[in-house]
Amino acid sequence: MRFSPSFLDEIRDRVPISAVVGRRVTWDKKKTNVSRGDYWACCPFHGEKSPSFHCEDRKGRYHCFGCGVSGDHFRFLSELEGLSFPEAVQQLADMAGMAMPQPDAQAERREKERTSLLDVMELATTFFQDQLQSAAGARARAYLRDRGLTGRTIETFRLGYAPEGRNVLKEHLAGKGVPKEQIEACGLVVHGPEIPVSYDRFRDRIMFPILSAREKVIAFGGRAMSADAPAKYLNSNETELFHKGNVLYNFSRARKSAQGGGRGAAGDDGANATVIAVEGYMDVIALHQAGIENAVAPLGTALTENQLELLWKMTPQPVLCFDGDGAGIRAANRAAELALPHIKPGRTVRFALLPDGKDPDDLVRHEGRAPFDKVLAGAKPLAEMIWSREVGGGSYDTPESRAELEARLRQLVSVIADENVRRHYQQDVRDRLNAFFQPAGRQGGERRSFGARQGRRQEGGRNAVAGSQSSTPATISDRLAQSTLVRGAQALPALRESVLALTIVNQPQLLFEEYDEVSAIEFDNRDLQRFWSAVLGIAAGMGERLSRERLVEELEAAGFEPMLKMLDQQIRNSRLWIATQEAAPADAREAFLQALALHKRTRALLWQRRELERELAEATEEGDGERAYQITRALQEVQMETKRLENQEAIIDGFGVMSGRVKGPAKG
Repeated sequence: MRFSPSFLDEIRDRVPISAVVGRRVTWDKKKTNVSRGDYWACCPFHGEKSPSFHCEDRKGRYHCFGCGVSGDHFRFLSELEGLSFPEAVQQLADMAGMAMPQPDAQAERREKERTSLLDVMELATTFFQDQLQSAAGARARAYLRDRGLTGRTIETFRLGYAPEGRNVLKEHLAGKGVPKEQIEACGLVVHGPEIPVSYDRFRDRIMFPILSAREKVIAFGGRAMSADAPAKYLNSNETELFHKGNVLYNFSRARKSAQGGGRGAAGDDGANATVIAVEGYMDVIALHQAGIENAVAPLGTALTENQLELLWKMTPQPVLCFDGDGAGIRAANRAAELALPHIKPGRTVRFALLPDGKDPDDLVRHEGRAPFDKVLAGAKPLAEMIWSREVGGGSYDTPESRAELEARLRQLVSVIADENVRRHYQQDVRDRLNAFFQPAGRQGGERRSFGARQGRRQEGGRNAVAGSQSSTPATISDRLAQSTLVRGAQALPALRESVLALTIVNQPQLLFEEYDEVSAIEFDNRDLQRFWSAVLGIAAGMGERLSRERLVEELEAAGFEPMLKMLDQQIRNSRLWIATQEAAPADAREAFLQALALHKRTRALLWQRRELERELAEATEEGDGERAYQITRALQEVQMETKRLENQEAIIDGFGVMSGRVKGPAKG
């Protein structure tokens, strides 16, 4: 029986490959990262003692670095369990909860027709390529040369030229024996009841073939050579092969690059590259020529939900890149609203805004790759994009205007479907509003506008007073002042969190030595989250000039003196001297990195446990005993690992301090 590619793809999407492979192997606990869907085991195809068999859910593939076997869900079952391909499909369809397709003569006929249409599109692509290299394509070649494209790039993207005549392509295909019905079904001609004689859809245009995920030409985009053309860019109409909202230009190449098969993204290695969504064909092609192979583009329209899902299939955090002009900002805001309901733990978007009047093509063609890399490095998180849009240009000097802003933000984040993510966004909104509406300073003054707020941020957390030669320290927010932590109550943070925070205060050079790790620390304690945000803000403002004395001074000026004293007392009471001011820098660094590793692993296990508990509840409700048994085993392993980490943490003096180098101070 023949299975459609869409049916097989849906099975792959529904069933993680780790669930298929995991029934026949035992995952290595040290190398496996469950939260990232990254698994390692001893190879089931050949005997080995150390794990070299790798399985990755995001790619839906397995590979053994020892014996070289690789494949997908179906191949694993076929080769390891000896199933025929239809039997493997049946077993995986059962796991996915999908009914097997019934033999359908009409569907098989349509599949044959689709194959024939793909052949016609290939003939058209070759024709356009030949025309570009002919005398008729001289002007188009000159245009592409002026845009900086090399012959190799033109060949890679199979660019072509559609001649001016009304029937040139139609007559060429007819001469190859292609029936009129197939030419029309491919969208290559304009036809209909009101049109007596069909004619070529694309005339006097540079042609951009649009490929499917399986690298077959399914449509075209055409750029007009004449300034008088009604549309600068024209796409194929919707056909059996092509549904515009479900396709991204350059999808296949970008996916390979993001998965490690290409040169990768700016600032990333190939294995961990993100995917960049830009606005047009030429942007994608120019970036590719500059060495950035993982860029895609929607097809002349705003990004759709289906296209966003395609991006998330390639990477958990795509970067949406927009021109810095008004139209680009509006497009970015629409994309932010589109993404917000669909974000999940580990799945979001970032926004890179180009300098006003520039697009990626302009930037890399005139200035090289470095400026674009810098734009990507400054990409904003989704939460920041939403916040900037809502507060930008507004004046919030009355209770009514502030209440309106709060209502808008609450309404926006309420659409997030994932409960955990929605809760964190709601907390983020509260924290931003509290900081935004806190008093302007000890000298008085009105509530800040967004511009003033941005200026204060850039000055490292100090509040600049307009027209003044000096600045006064920002006061602590009302919410923080009333918190139990600042008032000195016993609702202390977890000891490990206090160690991480206080070590950085006492050894601020660690922040710059390990910036990527330190800036990404997540705390469970809400008051400590605000404290940490202030630490990072002050560090960003002062840069390499930061010292412990300056950091403490700034934190105390911002109202965090009670918290600093509480953290220090908590650490000393626990005799964890390595986090105190007296610890030697080398010892503090070693202990900090060990504590951070424990912290990250513990949080990952906590998230994994919650996910498994949720899945267990679902399996129990559905009466799926086998699945419930497998999940219970996985849950027991997570609980054992959690207990092991707790025991490890308990027996390490000072969270892994190197013994014998310095003696800790007495309890004081």
